[in-house]
Amino acid sequence: MTATEQRFREFKMPDVGEGLTEAEILKWYVQPGDTVTDGQVICEVETAKAAVELPCPYDGVVQAVHFDEGVTVDVGTSIIVVDTNPGAGPAEAPAAQAAPAAEAEEEAEPQGRQAVLVGYGAAPSSTKRRARKAQPGAGASAAGQEPAAAAVQAELNGHAGAAVPSAPAPAAPSLPTAERPLAKPPVRKLAKDLGIDLATVTPTGPDGVITREDVHAAASATAPAAEAPAPAPAAAVATGGSEAVRARETRIPIKGVRKATAQAMVNSAFTAPHVTEFITVDVTRTMKLVQELKQDPDMAGLRVNPLLLVAKALLVAIKRNPEINAAWDEENQEIVRKDYVNLGIAAATPRGLIVPNIKDAEAKTLPQLAAALGELVATAREGKTAPGDMAGGTVTITNVGVFGVDTGTPILNPGESAILAFGAVKLQPWVHKGKVKPRQVTTLALSFDHRLVDGELGSKVLADIAAILEHPKRLITWA
Repeated sequence: MTATEQRFREFKMPDVGEGLTEAEILKWYVQPGDTVTDGQVICEVETAKAAVELPCPYDGVVQAVHFDEGVTVDVGTSIIVVDTNPGAGPAEAPAAQAAPAAEAEEEAEPQGRQAVLVGYGAAPSSTKRRARKAQPGAGASAAGQEPAAAAVQAELNGHAGAAVPSAPAPAAPSLPTAERPLAKPPVRKLAKDLGIDLATVTPTGPDGVITREDVHAAASATAPAAEAPAPAPAAAVATGGSEAVRARETRIPIKGVRKATAQAMVNSAFTAPHVTEFITVDVTRTMKLVQELKQDPDMAGLRVNPLLLVAKALLVAIKRNPEINAAWDEENQEIVRKDYVNLGIAAATPRGLIVPNIKDAEAKTLPQLAAALGELVATAREGKTAPGDMAGGTVTITNVGVFGVDTGTPILNPGESAILAFGAVKLQPWVHKGKVKPRQVTTLALSFDHRLVDGELGSKVLADIAAILEHPKRLITWA
């Protein structure tokens, strides 16, 4: 490692999950010039499993940030450079690695601009080809070169007609070059779609960067002078191919947690033969117990709700029917029975559905289970669930009742053999002790992998859960 490399340390995108290949930068907490310390959080990234905060492994001053927020970066790619010895004076930092945004740009444009967008370096030539990784000195302006070298560079860049001094001068004049308007790739695409020349747009963003609003303003200004567009063909409107139709649509990229969840659900649905059974149960006694537990000193400060007792009922049912806590190993042609229960709780987050799990849930007391559930839900809502918290689940509960839904047919979490849907608890007429009375009732649905869970086993588990919720004292007698 050279002295420069020892001073300017590159921090590369780590594999924060289990064999993940990329992550999207959600937010930067530092910018060039900021002082950082070892262990300080510098950015938040989203993988296919969760959002994770990345700590800096160095002390020093941020020299460069290679990627903008919203950019997906491959694992192992340098994302930031830290000057670990800023007091040593000026030194040449290592060349920044080209960002994927630059590689996506098809047309290289003239060099010579005053600022460079993060992750969007200057193009080396005007040839239409995909840009390669930046080489040291590739972003240098031709204005600072010697006249002869500048002329050669101008010719290579398609400016053979540019004026070059024919007589010696006291100081070498700068070769006039066209400046490339500063804009991010999505803004350039928007301008291209709207037919707007970026050179005619007045920038309002920081450092003269053209924003989406600037492009829309330019488009609005030119709209009256433009000819009225011809009506879109009916076929184009019907198929959504017209710009008018697309303007009324919102397109959301499928990536991160949502993309991984979708793929996992497709794999599960078309791999494991699902069977779902339903049962409706009177949970009035369970609801009364919930209210009593809220006043219990041993549960003080803990989140006590019906889901807690449903979770405990499922754990007791698994203890009575351990065969359901298993997985199908296709490669080795084995059924893997688990002697532990990692209880997953499906959680809806702004980034999509995730299923963190409580490790060794069967060994926890009711207060411990309540504490674990509260922490799991709070962490998921904050988007801070670690990838390890979502790995190794054995059985899952999805609480669709919080949305007012009676029940559903849940899809198995990959690698698991059962998932329980807990529906809304509603006051309904119910026959109780020979009379029709208003009782609190819910519907439970259990989906299971029919390769290893037959109808008898699945029915026993569901019936046990219902029996416990109807008479919660069984939490003691059956445990």
